[in-house]
Amino acid sequence: MKPYYTVIFTSLLSENTKGYYEMASKMETLAKQQSGFLGIESARETIGITVSYWESLDAIKNWQTNIEHLEAQNIGKNKWYQWYKVRICKVEREYEFFKE
Repeated sequence: MKPYYTVIFTSLLSENTKGYYEMASKMETLAKQQSGFLGIESARETIGITVSYWESLDAIKNWQTNIEHLEAQNIGKNKWYQWYKVRICKVEREYEFFKE
């Protein structure tokens, strides 16, 4: 397995979530079209966690500076998020368990 990268986006929404879920869906669709995108997983309870997977740091940078993504980030800061944190990590090894 070749090393790859993750972007871990952890967030706490504000009370104003109007339009948030539609934009999140749009951003997921757009991310999947980006060069170097490998996959995405997310969960939301009180805190939301979205992990996206990328081939390289350059692919992450290109996603980060995508015009539509930048617009969504600005709306998020001004409207939807009370708090968020972004972590970028290199994955050097992985394993999984699956019970049939």
